[in-house]
Amino acid sequence: MKNRLKVARAEMNITQGELAEKIGVTRQAVNSIELGKYVPSTLLALKMAHYFGKTVEELFMLEEGD
Repeated sequence: MKNRLKVARAEMNITQGELAEKIGVTRQAVNSIELGKYVPSTLLALKMAHYFGKTVEELFMLEEGD
């Protein structure tokens, strides 16, 4: 699964740590999601989308074979 989390963070000029604090996870979790090492739960994806004022589909995209 691809994501646009890093781009969304850059648009709002916030760090991984700041995002993590707002959505209730660790900075390491945000980093892992950005790197595609961890796929967030539906609830976490919804929290992220809400925080950025985007839809889940705007932040996360399926790749071929997903």
